[in-house]
Amino acid sequence: MSSFFYIFLVSLPLASLTNGDADLIQKTCKITNYYDLCVSTLESDPTSMGLDTKGLVLILVRVATANATNTSTFLSSESLSTTNDTTLKKVLKECSDKYVYAGDALRASVQDLASESYDYASMHVMAAADYPNACHNTFIGYPKLIYPQEIARREDALKHLCDLILDIIRYFDKLTVFFLWYYNFFGAKKIAIV
Repeated sequence: MSSFFYIFLVSLPLASLTNGDADLIQKTCKITNYYDLCVSTLESDPTSMGLDTKGLVLILVRVATANATNTSTFLSSESLSTTNDTTLKKVLKECSDKYVYAGDALRASVQDLASESYDYASMHVMAAADYPNACHNTFIGYPKLIYPQEIARREDALKHLCDLILDIIRYFDKLTVFFLWYYNFFGAKKIAIV
């Protein structure tokens, strides 16, 4: 009986992040490093109400994917409108490709989240966050080129969105480790009681 009470107390904060309630967006965002960005992003999406934490992280993935896609499109249009500078056109094309790869990695993370493969989801989101670095580094390779402020702003936005996603995935991963430990320690019969 005492182990049931202990597990009940330990599971209360965990359940509050996996079962929907009125404050779920705020509770979820409190486990992230960018609380305000998290709350504003999720509250601006009308589908966020009534979702569980997994649904909320999928909204963040969707927003980050849109950011990567929009940035790739922006860079492609910039490379077409740049008149004579072939080096800049080449760098912008490379950067556009990097943001396409970031979007692909984020789309792959959706499948990983659905199958609760949090390590793979983390890997894909970390890759998505790193592709903008590759773009920035491409500019560094050409000292005469200046890294445009608009690209820097978009880079930061994608990195922050990926950080939000990773913070929540780490929470899921810790939750999974806890339940695996509990299962191995107490066995399946005791889990059924909880």
